Order: sequence, then C-alpha cells, then structure tokens
Amino acid sequence: MSDKHLLKSRLCLCLIILAHLLHAMAEEPALQTRGENEKQSDETLLQSDETLEHHQRVKRGWVWNQFFVLEEYTGSEPLYVGKLHSDMDRGDGSIKYILSGEGAGTMFTIDDNTGDIHAIQRLDREVKAQYILRAQALQRRTGMPLEPESEFIVKIQDINDNEPQFLDGPYTASVPEMSVIGTSVLQLTATDADDPTYGNSARVVYSILHGQPYFSVEPRTGIIRVTLPNMDREAKEHYEVIIQAKDMGGQLGGLAGTTTVNITLSDVNDNPPKFAQKLYQMSVPESSPVGSIVGRVRAKDLDEGINAEMRYTIIDGDGRDTFDISTDPTNQVGIITIRKPLDFEGKKSYTLKVEGANTQLDHRFLRMGPFSDVTIIHISVEDVDEPPQFDSKFYYVEVPEDVEIGTVFQTVSAKDLDVSNNSVRYSIERNSDPGRYFYIDITSGALMTARPLDREEVSWHNITVMAMEMNNPTQIGSVSVTVKVIDVNDNPPELEKYYEAFVCENTKAGQLIQTVTAVDLDDPLGGQHFYYSLAPEAANNPNFTLRDNQDNTAWIVTRRGGFSQQQWSIYYLPILISDGEQPVHSSTSTLTIRVCSCDTEGNVMSCTAEAYTLPVSLSRGALIAILACIFVLLVMILLILSLRSQRKKPYLTDAEENVHENIVRYDDEGGGEQDTEAFDIAAMWNPRESQVVKFRQDMVSEIESLSRYVPQNYMGDSNVHGYVLAKLYEADVDPCAPPYDSLQTYAYEGEGSVADSLSSLQSVTTNTDHDYDYLSDWGPRFKKLSDMYGVSEMDNALW
Repeated sequence: MSDKHLLKSRLCLCLIILAHLLHAMAEEPALQTRGENEKQSDETLLQSDETLEHHQRVKRGWVWNQFFVLEEYTGSEPLYVGKLHSDMDRGDGSIKYILSGEGAGTMFTIDDNTGDIHAIQRLDREVKAQYILRAQALQRRTGMPLEPESEFIVKIQDINDNEPQFLDGPYTASVPEMSVIGTSVLQLTATDADDPTYGNSARVVYSILHGQPYFSVEPRTGIIRVTLPNMDREAKEHYEVIIQAKDMGGQLGGLAGTTTVNITLSDVNDNPPKFAQKLYQMSVPESSPVGSIVGRVRAKDLDEGINAEMRYTIIDGDGRDTFDISTDPTNQVGIITIRKPLDFEGKKSYTLKVEGANTQLDHRFLRMGPFSDVTIIHISVEDVDEPPQFDSKFYYVEVPEDVEIGTVFQTVSAKDLDVSNNSVRYSIERNSDPGRYFYIDITSGALMTARPLDREEVSWHNITVMAMEMNNPTQIGSVSVTVKVIDVNDNPPELEKYYEAFVCENTKAGQLIQTVTAVDLDDPLGGQHFYYSLAPEAANNPNFTLRDNQDNTAWIVTRRGGFSQQQWSIYYLPILISDGEQPVHSSTSTLTIRVCSCDTEGNVMSCTAEAYTLPVSLSRGALIAILACIFVLLVMILLILSLRSQRKKPYLTDAEENVHENIVRYDDEGGGEQDTEAFDIAAMWNPRESQVVKFRQDMVSEIESLSRYVPQNYMGDSNVHGYVLAKLYEADVDPCAPPYDSLQTYAYEGEGSVADSLSSLQSVTTNTDHDYDYLSDWGPRFKKLSDMYGVSEMDNALW
C-alpha cells in the first residue's frame, strides 16, 4: 500500500516538473554547473577512497535535481518531495542518508536507506517560499562520510489559494455634484498574496457589484468614475458602491474579494435662494429704541456652506432710511433693526423691499440663476403711551437779578403727542432747585421767581421742569431750563481791604502817604470805574486831601506838615467811593492814619504815643448802682418779650383745648358763605382798596404789610401767584412770624382741577337736601360728619 502511494507521489512530482519546465530551465544551467563542480569534488574523493580501498577507482554520481513541492497539500500521507541516491549505493543498505538544514526533521524527513524525502507538514508558499537543505551519504557501519555534504533547494510551488484583499477598506470619497461623465472619484488597489510571477493567481480584475448606473470602475486600474450626468446633491447625497477584485484574470474559478466605497456628493452653488413668502407683516412699538430688532426674514437656499451664504439689502421702500437689515452669519437670517426713532403719530406704517442674494457664485451654473430673490415687508408702528414732549429740547433764559418775586420770565410748553392727547401738569424737580428760587404754574407752565435772585450769590441756575400726564401719572417728560442771572448794579464799591496808613511827624505838605483801591461785587459790561472823594463831612479836612487818579485808584496826600504824636496820634479820614453804573451806588469807608516818628530817610521808628492815665476812681456804691441798672434793664426786656408772645397766642377754652374726635367747628376757614369774619377776596385783586375793606382783626396788619410789599403793577388777573409767593417769602424770612398761616387761598381750584371747584358759590341750589351718604365710605375719621349729615337706617324707617 505504501508503494502505491509512493508511486502516486512520484507521478505528481513528474507532472509538476513537466508543467513548469520553462520555469525550471532558467535555473538548470546553474544546477548543472554546481553538479559538475560537485562531481569533480566527488571524483577527487573517490580517488582517495580508491587508494584507501584496494586502490580501486569507483565513479560517484548523484541522481537528483532541484525539488518542487505543491503548497497546501491536504493528503493523509506524507508528500513525496524527491529522492537522493549515490552511485556507491548498491541497494544493500550499507549507505545511510542524512538530511540537515531548514525544516529538516520538522518539515521534511528522509529515508536513510532509500534517500526518499517527504514533507510531513502542510507547506504554505506565502509563509516561506523555499527551504535550503543539506544531504550527505555515510558508511552505515563506520559512520564515515562517503561524499562531501551537498546543498539543495526545495521550492514551494504556488497554487491559487489567496483571494485579493482591499487592505484600506471600506473607503470614503466625494465628488462634486453635477459632475460630468468620466469624472474620477477614487482609485482602488487590491493585493493578492499569491505569486505574481507564476500563472494568473495574482492577476486581479476589478468590477462593480452595486452602484450602477451612477458609477463604474475600470477593470485593470480600479479607478471609479462618474457614469451618470447631473447628479443632484439636494436629491440624493450619499451613495454606496461595492467593488469586487477577482484573480485569475477574472476567469471562472478565480478567487474574489469585495470592498465598500461610500461616495458623497459635495455641494456646488446650483440652487438660487427663495423667500418663503412674498409679503411679510411685522409690528414694532413706537417706543422701541434705535437698534432694536423688529423681525427676521430668511431666503431659503438648498445649498450648504459657503454656497448658501446670504447678503440681505433694502433696495426700495419708504422705510429704507428708518430701518436697517443685517445678516446673521450663523443661520443666514436677515435681521431687521430700527435705524431712526419711530413716531406713531408721525407715521404709522412702513414698507420695505428686501433682496436676499448669494455671496459666492459658481460661474458654471449661472444659467440656473438668478441667485437672488426679493420680498416685501410691511412694518406697522404700534402706538405707545409716551410721556409728554416739550416744544424745545432745552430752554435758555436770562433774568435780571433785581426781578420782582412772582415775575414770569419763561413759559414752557409740553404736549401729549398720543392720540388721547391727555392734559399735562407741570412741576419743578426739586433736586434741581434746592434753594426754591423758582415756581411753575401747574397748568400753564409759566416759570416765575419765588425768591429774590442774587447774581453775586448764584449766577447760574439749572433746573429741570417735568410734565406729567393727568390720566397716567407714570408718563413724565422732562426738559432742562438754564437760567442765567443778569447783573444789575446793586452793590456799592468798597475799599479792597482795610487800609491803615501812617504819616511821619516831619512830613511836609503834599506828601503821598497811601494809595487806595476799591472793589465792586457787580460785573458791568463796560468794566469797573470808580470815583473817589472825601466824604462831605471831611471835604474841608485841613490835614489830608484825596486825589482821584481816574484809574480806579486814589492817593491820600497831606495838606500840611508838622504832625505830632503828642497832639494827635490817630486821624480818621472818611472816603466816599461811587461807581459809574446806573443806578449809582456809593459807600463810605474810613482810612485810619497814624502819626509816627521817623528817621531822616522817612523810615518809621515808632507809632506809639506816650502813655497817660485818667485819674478816675469809682466807689463801691457807684458800682452797685450800675449793676442794679443793668439788672432792671434785663427784667424789662424779658417782660416785654413775654407780653408779646402772650398777645399772639390764641386763647382757648377748656372745651377747645380738649381735642378729640368731637371737633366739628373750624374757625380758620375763608371764602365760605358762613365765614362772615374772613377777609374779602377782593383785597387780593385790588390791594389799593385793602385799607377800606372790613377785615378780621387778626388779619389787618398782615394784609397791609403784604400790600405794601407786592408791587402794584403785578396785581393783574395773572398775578395771584405772585401775590401768594411774596406772602410766602415774607413768612419764610420773618423770624417773628407765627407757626401757622392765616391767609387761605384756593388758587388751584376750579375748571381743570382734579378736585373741581370747592366753592359753595357755584353749587347747584335746589329745594332738596344734599346726599351725604358717601361720608360713611370715607373711614373712621369722617364718622362724626357721617352721623351728623348722613341718613341713618332709623331715619329711613321713620320716613
């Protein structure tokens, strides 16, 4: 049975040798040359052997060739590789063959009797393509080598046992959409581990299994190309292509490998932008500040990336100067913002014509344009309750400092521009006028003085006037009013400082002893100009005279000489100084002149006169009399002050001093029909007749003083405010004024007032009684009045 397998193996080996004869012939000359060399070497050894063994020459010959073995043998018996044979082998078993080298004993074995070589393991050419072995023939009995060791090669013959492989798969690639036919996408390369120099085992051919008709692959190069024109990314973006690589030239029986190629169409700008609507409606409150966002519009572009970048512009419309549009780069949206302040009362709606266009154009696809679109945006302005607006952004007023209290110097005007056109009430922001110099009429906006102005104290006033809507007190507008106080000549000139001059005892007549200079708090437009002279009582002063230099200075000059400290040590010289403005103001200042002793050069040595005393002595009785007079004087002063305070203090009965909730009588009211003792309101309109009108006794002096204070030319129909302001100012500056005001005024009643008229003169007179039931709803403070005038449930039951 073993011989049968051995014969079969040898036949297979012969077939392989014949089938690869051309391949083996390329290596035969080298083998023959090597065989000849080995043969010569063997002959030399044989000659030596012949000498040793009876000097007989024996020809030695190897029967072998280069061995070829098929890989991947799967038989159950060892694979026959070849046979080693020596010419000295007579077949009697006296020669022993041994094998060494790569794989000897593990991969290959040799029959030491016959020299047959077998492969005992499966061989793989892709792991190792050849093995180098060494063979030797030994004398079995002695173990001596009969021949030198020789090398031979066992080559592993390739079979098609490896399919082509795509080592880098799966693959991803991209190609621009709308590419023309034949555009290259990607080149694939498959590797085959089989021997490329032997047969067609490693000859690979490519084909496409999935992905047609969009793509194709070149059989030999593996280049994938576009086969369908005008592929649109917006229709289909991703494609899966399966490529097969088959060896044996693609013939039947060849092995094949596949891979997947994911192809993505990259975007090009082939789609124009389009607005979703041709008309957009938006609204914005008129109070929105400049820069506020009104709304957003978007022109949709099916492209992506830079091909979808947009630029929005306002190309027409009546609102192109009032609104702006910009592009949000994150989402390519057009943002409409306010460029100028809005006013519902001025314009209620705007129309914009907006264009959205691509910024990046592809000239290959301009035929698919235009790459822009236009839409109309209608913006409605919503009315908002806005604060009143003044007719000027600011006011500048010049007011003389001698203006009378209550004089109107400026009238501001504000208006509610809303459709409701509510009434406006004016006031002064008190933090802007801490000195309370000004007052404003609540309805007319007339600004007037409430205190005397003094430029030398405060020359500028910056006040804030506020205008409030009657029906919505939260809506308040404001404006700045700058008041410049104009100078008037209301301050007399005075000496610049306190002057103290000296004159030497040896001074001669006409000697200059002092130069004086004056100052004036006023600031006339033409500058200061002062006039100097001696006071009338000193006009004929025999000792000194004054010389006006006409440059706002004056000289004091002696009229005589021979001054003496013993005779008169100090002189007082009154100087009259007047200014050159109208009305002329003047003042008298006193110059102190001391008589001093001087040296020959005029330097002061001493200004002190000799001391002298008066022989005056007071007795103890005189001192006691003086102290007693002083004490009596103090007692009289305290008594006068006490009587004055008692005279002004109102006398109250015990019942009146017991103040509880039972007070129902008011004796300090005015203007009512039951108050017959109150002063007549006519006195306020015609103060000249106040002397002949009957007044309440405690009011006469106050009315008279007030009539004298207020100028008569200000007592017209519009000067009640000035009259009241003058009275209030007089009370503020009067340290002896009582802590209460007996003057009652109702200047803020009547038409246009929140409380309407409070006078009973205009009440509707009917035969029926008034209904005072509402007093019960005003709380516990009005319970007494409610009980007195309201109708109780018992009364209802009686009637």
